[in-house]
Amino acid sequence: MVSGSGKRRRSCAAAMVCENGQPMRPTFHIAVFEGDGIGPEIMAPALRVLKTAAEASRACTFTFETVPAGAAHYAESGVALPPSSLKAAREADAILLSAMGLPHVRYPDGTEISPQIELRMALDLYAGMRPVFVLPGANCPLSDPRALDIDFVLVRESTEGLFASVGRGVVDGDSEARETLRITRKTSEKLFDFAFRLARQRKQSGRGRGEVICVDKANVFKAFAFFRDIFVERSAEFSDIGASAEYVDAIAMRFVQRPWEFDVLVTENMFGDILSDLGAGIMGSLGLAPSGDIGDEHAVFQPCHGSAPDIAGRGVANPMAMILSAAMMADWLGHQHAEPGLIACGERIRRAVGEVLVEGNTLTADLGGSATTDMVGLAVEQACGELVA
Repeated sequence: MVSGSGKRRRSCAAAMVCENGQPMRPTFHIAVFEGDGIGPEIMAPALRVLKTAAEASRACTFTFETVPAGAAHYAESGVALPPSSLKAAREADAILLSAMGLPHVRYPDGTEISPQIELRMALDLYAGMRPVFVLPGANCPLSDPRALDIDFVLVRESTEGLFASVGRGVVDGDSEARETLRITRKTSEKLFDFAFRLARQRKQSGRGRGEVICVDKANVFKAFAFFRDIFVERSAEFSDIGASAEYVDAIAMRFVQRPWEFDVLVTENMFGDILSDLGAGIMGSLGLAPSGDIGDEHAVFQPCHGSAPDIAGRGVANPMAMILSAAMMADWLGHQHAEPGLIACGERIRRAVGEVLVEGNTLTADLGGSATTDMVGLAVEQACGELVA
């Protein structure tokens, strides 16, 4: 998984050397936002799986710092993302964030509490990675046998687009409301470079054909024509990677008809928000959909689904999306710090989730089973420990 800048970030967790001259495993410090609703319930097994996979892969040691944020914290304190929590996020090697928000807890203007969006803006996490893949045993709604070949990444710009006006929209009485879509050259160039580097990395690893599609609405809006022009300019710097552009409505249809043809897609914030949930539907459940928001120096990893307060506290939530988000974090850290063991750790977690899905006896209700959150977490943890490298 590529970093935002394509450069290795200098780690605060550099490997140490033992007295016998053998290198010790590096330590990585993770800021943990447990979230709202089912958030804490799915975070706990994800952390256990991450520790087990790191140990089995002999990759590293993780330390976790739980920091407050979210709708429940706002209800208690009047602050959704405390300055101390943002500071902890900045100082961490990576950030794990569970589902956040509660429908009944809102800001005075009626909008939901969304610290995850605040983090994206504060840390300039402009590249939202939404992988879409179908694991054997998942309840993919597509009957075509080629569905098992689906393995692509939607790269969503995460700081601009229509979301740039969050909290700043204008409502004129009861007659009109306005939100402003914003696209800048600076962010778009970084976004497209990220997408092209990702396609190159996937091609080199045998997971993709080396193709990037720009998803826009350039036939209607000047802002998207500008977006597409920048994409074409940046594609010239990546002559080894195929580049094309399509309209978002046509791409939405292809999500349903031929999603196995995709490799990397890159798009604006709101389009990406919508298409990523469509991708989760292809995977069989939002409970299987991980994500990462990545910048030049920082990255946040979280499940795509919401906080599901209607089932909170019942122990029935699917923790797999949170666990797979932890796998994405391990992969990102591995590439950031040139630590192959961490990349192997992420792959071990993905394989373990796949084994539990195929086995089929330890699944939550959204996947047709009756297992509890902890039962699924323990099954994945056990599979992580038993897998042969």
